[in-house]
Amino acid sequence: MRPRPHVGFAVLLALCLWLVPIRAQEPGAIRVQVNLVNVIATVLDASGRPLADLPRDAFEIFEEGRAQKIDVFESETQQPLDLALMVDTSLSTLKDFQFEQEAAARFIRQVLRAGDRLAVYEFSEGVTQLTGFSADVATLQSAVHAMEAGSGTSLYDAIYLASQTLEKRPGGRRRVIVLVTDAGETTSAATYEDARRRALRSEAMLYTILVRPVKSESGRNTAGEHALITITDVTGGAMYYPATPDEFPAVFDRINQELRTQYRLGYYPVPRPPERSYRRIELRVKGCPAESPGDAKSAGKCLLRYRKGYFTSQEE
Repeated sequence: MRPRPHVGFAVLLALCLWLVPIRAQEPGAIRVQVNLVNVIATVLDASGRPLADLPRDAFEIFEEGRAQKIDVFESETQQPLDLALMVDTSLSTLKDFQFEQEAAARFIRQVLRAGDRLAVYEFSEGVTQLTGFSADVATLQSAVHAMEAGSGTSLYDAIYLASQTLEKRPGGRRRVIVLVTDAGETTSAATYEDARRRALRSEAMLYTILVRPVKSESGRNTAGEHALITITDVTGGAMYYPATPDEFPAVFDRINQELRTQYRLGYYPVPRPPERSYRRIELRVKGCPAESPGDAKSAGKCLLRYRKGYFTSQEE
């Protein structure tokens, strides 16, 4: 007859199995269940030049007004780029289109470094991805030169689709949209709010080069322009306003320089944020309180660019 197991041993085994999930909830273990929040920051002096080599203790970061511990800090991030270059090919941009193409092709050659990937898009009444994400400079430049004019401007669709594509790219990479447009939104299926939310969800930085065929505000539709200012700011990117086509190369140079002198900060939010929520981020640098282009130069201080918030994982 087979001996029966000792009752005391069976009780002890059951107790151990019961305790395992309890230990997983101890305070020291909860951090693995909270996502690291990454913030890419650009710090510029009053003249618009990047400020490099600031130490970790020069930065303070807050979520919903509560100070957070900086767990990750890189003074010049080496994270590779995934960059969507989006060029408005609507009829209203044709006057300066050749200059835009040449400047964009030059930018491709300059910006790509080992590990980086870039995709080329054109948009008018629709949005067309001309290349996949690639490091092949010749192929990317050929796509820029092959762009054709169309009618209409699907500005919000362009931001939405670029953000959606970038969101599917591998983690551990910076996501950037460089948008060349006259901001004359006319034909998008997506709304402003759709574009804004998708850009934030993708964690992409939007850099906008605004082409103004009509210089006076009274002579053009400024709704798309104002929307771009808001989306660009909340994602931590920048707006550029070249006065003439000759300035396009210098603008692309500034974007390239900025992308190479960015700080990366990361933190585990405390308290743990609720699901399906938007969380506001505030970044401060000691001695650098200015946070908008309007007051940086006039105050003689510096300018901070960073994404102003994020959606928790379950938010749609």
